[in-house]
Amino acid sequence: MSVRKASNTLGGAISGDDLTHAVQYVRMSTEHQKYSTENQSDIIAEYAGRHGMQVIRTYTDAGKSGLRIDGRNALKSLIAIVEDGQADFEVILVYDISRWGRFQDADESAYYEYICKRAGTRVIYCAEQFDNDGSPISTIVKGVKRAMAGEYSRELSVKVFTGQCKLIENGFRQGGTAGFGLRRMLIDQHGNKKGLLRYGEYKSLQTDRVVLVPGPAHEVETVTMVYKKFVYGGLSEFEIAKQLNDRGILTDLKRPWTRGSIQQVLTNEKYIGNNVYNRSSFKLKFKRVKNPPEMWIRSDGAFEAIVDTQLFYQAQGIMLERHRRFTDEEMLDRLKHLYLASTAKYPAF
Repeated sequence: MSVRKASNTLGGAISGDDLTHAVQYVRMSTEHQKYSTENQSDIIAEYAGRHGMQVIRTYTDAGKSGLRIDGRNALKSLIAIVEDGQADFEVILVYDISRWGRFQDADESAYYEYICKRAGTRVIYCAEQFDNDGSPISTIVKGVKRAMAGEYSRELSVKVFTGQCKLIENGFRQGGTAGFGLRRMLIDQHGNKKGLLRYGEYKSLQTDRVVLVPGPAHEVETVTMVYKKFVYGGLSEFEIAKQLNDRGILTDLKRPWTRGSIQQVLTNEKYIGNNVYNRSSFKLKFKRVKNPPEMWIRSDGAFEAIVDTQLFYQAQGIMLERHRRFTDEEMLDRLKHLYLASTAKYPAF
């Protein structure tokens, strides 16, 4: 399909009816890129004006990663409209290839563009230095650009992970909520306390850091009580959760306690002051995996502990024993002792 040009054969101005109808797709990766979509729209509008196009609608994915199409509802909606033959436009205008996506498989990026092309709708990258006209040169350059967009994310992921690991080793908290019984304290580059961060608040200066500190006394007492009931009282996570719910005590997220939330309290080393990172990985939006302990990044004694260390490791020992798998020999030996004990207590007549 050819796109109509900005000037007609008589050299006069083009009327609104003669303009090619287009939509624009804009995307920014994080909410911090406040003006990113506006800047993209400005370039797209300039391109549209030069090429006799009228942007009739905007599709925006704000704060969405370009690694996958999951969660990018605007792009999925746009492709669905084109694929269903419901498009009232002929062109999709995008700032550049990276805004279309930083897919780790360049073929995925090409696939979504091909769906549009097959339905008669062109995708044009307004800030790129090549025309997306299907020529051999365009195809080669576009393939390289797609690979570069994906490689940028891979390189950035490595750099970010390395930086996060260094901060963890220095005792600073990286992301996530503090957890019940703890609070996030904001400190400046000199280690001076600036105040507690409430739920949903984040640091605004790159030089600031976050550490964990004990929360309110009643929460700290509740955490200790959970450990004692589990270790000394022999209660299960489910039974402890029920007792807390019966007393009207909610989690840090203001939700009722569950077996899982109790287990999180009983297994997280932050309660004994250890800063542990990389227990699981979700790099580049691939499958989440649990990492073995030797891959964990840690700084022991980074925060003030609110649970006695011996009590903590007693809880871990109970959990390990509970999930231990016995060999056939161990199982037979235990059954033998159980049988001997029962016959000694209840001898046959």
